[in-house]
Amino acid sequence: MFKQIFSRPVQALALAVGLAGGIAHAADAPLKIGTTAAFAIPLEEAVSEAGKQGLKVELVEFSDWIAPNVSLASGDIDVNYFQHIPFLENAKAAAGFDLVPYAPGIINNVGLYSKKYKSFDELPTGATVAIANDPINSGRGLQLLARAGLITLKPGVGYKAAEDDIVANPKQLKILQVEAVQLVRAYDDADLVQGYPAYIRLAKTFDAGSALLFDGLDHKEYVIQFVIKPQNRNDARIARFVDIYQHSPVVRAALDKAHGKLYQAGWEG
Repeated sequence: MFKQIFSRPVQALALAVGLAGGIAHAADAPLKIGTTAAFAIPLEEAVSEAGKQGLKVELVEFSDWIAPNVSLASGDIDVNYFQHIPFLENAKAAAGFDLVPYAPGIINNVGLYSKKYKSFDELPTGATVAIANDPINSGRGLQLLARAGLITLKPGVGYKAAEDDIVANPKQLKILQVEAVQLVRAYDDADLVQGYPAYIRLAKTFDAGSALLFDGLDHKEYVIQFVIKPQNRNDARIARFVDIYQHSPVVRAALDKAHGKLYQAGWEG
């Protein structure tokens, strides 16, 4: 289900004692952080920087968007970094996870891409559109389609938009729901695809900057969060690592290289 990027043996994380609502950890216990491929490379730089400062960190990369929360809830990792708050709230409601956001990371653009057409006006009647299949990111895809003028949604539905909330679809678009991490593969087949630039860059199949439309970076609800169990709020290791991620020039350079201009630091504004 997941791969461990670093091969150091897993050490015991225990020593659970109540300390101001937090947990005390063995001094040599590595901080375990779960993530997905889209965010792994800058995190690797942060792990390296942390090591230079004497903080042991292990990065665990997951191949889907379900396992990181399952692993965190079960205590296999200490923190995860791959989701925004709407996604987290939906996961908590669906599975009963007791997880909370700890600190903001970056916000990424999401775009609408087409291999066949250079404008929305060129899309034919009955065109196929691939969007994410999870309830929250599919809502983000539908919001993009509405912003492009291709559909009209019920007023006020926001990121919770579902296909049932479409009140006008003049081009009779056929909407296909695909696992978000697989959307890049739909580029060759669908007429229009909701795309995540980080995954597009990893796939190296087309230009991540070639979207017909990007959503804005002003939707703060989509800032990716460091997420923890509530009892880990006072874990000093997490605070140290987040500070490194947010303020290290080396990590910022890695973020710029990985995401170009299609991201913003969520902790800066």
